[in-house]
Amino acid sequence: MELVELGRRVYASAHLTGSFVLRSGQTAGEYLDKYRFEADPVLLDAIAEAMVALVPADTEVLAGLEMGGIPVVTALGRHTGLPCAFVRKEAKAYGTRRLAEGADTAGRRVTIVEDVVTTGGQIVLSTEELRTQGAHITNALCVINRNPTTPPPLTAAGLTLHALFTPETLTPPTN
Repeated sequence: MELVELGRRVYASAHLTGSFVLRSGQTAGEYLDKYRFEADPVLLDAIAEAMVALVPADTEVLAGLEMGGIPVVTALGRHTGLPCAFVRKEAKAYGTRRLAEGADTAGRRVTIVEDVVTTGGQIVLSTEELRTQGAHITNALCVINRNPTTPPPLTAAGLTLHALFTPETLTPPTN
């Protein structure tokens, strides 16, 4: 599917208007409800297929962030054949007590996968934690970057953000 048409489908599926408080604490009059496109298996599969081209060639593990990055990374892993890790916001105090479940990330080149990015705060926090556990991380992918460029916290953390869509490329359907 052509990227422009995919962007229109994502917009039609996820775009809401109203008053919304974002994870960053910012208030927005428009909101992209990621769960709407993540819960549509056909649309999610098309998104993952389009994201394959964004995966850096040296990636050894794709790491999806809880909770929205998990369905995206799972679909993307299916298209790339790369192993996936599912990254919690914090390690549980029971069971494996791991921050990242699934594929091992220590000593490997890991690319973080997220659904929607505003400031990149959770990407930075998770990257710092995974780096302390030995992961090599310089790249992050997202379906939608709400900004026209990479948010400064990601750049400060030494990360390059690869976005499938930005505000300029995610457009409403034409009638």
